[in-house]
Amino acid sequence: MIEFRNFIPGLSSEGRGIRFGLMALVAVAGLAFASASPSFAQGKGPAEVSVDELMKPTDLPDLAIGPKDAKVTIVEYASMTCPHCAHFSTEVFEPIKKKYIDTGKVRFIYREFPLDNLAAAVSMLARCAGNDKVFPLIETFYEKQADWAFANGSPVPKLFDIAKQAGFTQESFDKCLTDQKLLDQITAQRSRASDTFGVNATPTFFINGKRLQEAPSVEAFDKVLEPLLAAK
Repeated sequence: MIEFRNFIPGLSSEGRGIRFGLMALVAVAGLAFASASPSFAQGKGPAEVSVDELMKPTDLPDLAIGPKDAKVTIVEYASMTCPHCAHFSTEVFEPIKKKYIDTGKVRFIYREFPLDNLAAAVSMLARCAGNDKVFPLIETFYEKQADWAFANGSPVPKLFDIAKQAGFTQESFDKCLTDQKLLDQITAQRSRASDTFGVNATPTFFINGKRLQEAPSVEAFDKVLEPLLAAK
């Protein structure tokens, strides 16, 4: 888990747009990762939050899979530049999805909690993909995180190469990265998570309102989910 500490408000500068600002953000993001622990570190925060408050709709629609009436709901707050979020996406999520989500037992909600400007921009691209392309693009960005988040030089060409697989053109790519309303919505979601639910690290998981207290492994989720699903 990486602690939230260096988000820089506003990706654009005097109307020049997010895309141009991304080129100057690689060094900033790199500093954050260089000083971050490579192992899971439990972020501090409340052990349980109000489910009603957690599930309250905002003007940014939830990214969700699984039935709305599922007995259990998992909410993840994640950053696209967080290596531990990438590990969860590539190594842990699929077994959980097959066992619990695809079988209709669990609903999974992904919420953006960008640790830096680059993460916010990548989250915007995933949102702009739309409909059934959103989750596959998120997964692809995580799979290729080392290519665009840690490589030398501007991340923009590498991000565009990935986005093209989801149907982006140069025009739609640029338009997405200059969508101030979407940026404001993602920023507001991050602020609400921090202020209301005590989220200060990624990934953070709430399972029916209770914070997952262990590193997010399949075994850790099994330990929490099985009793909840067995309860009458």
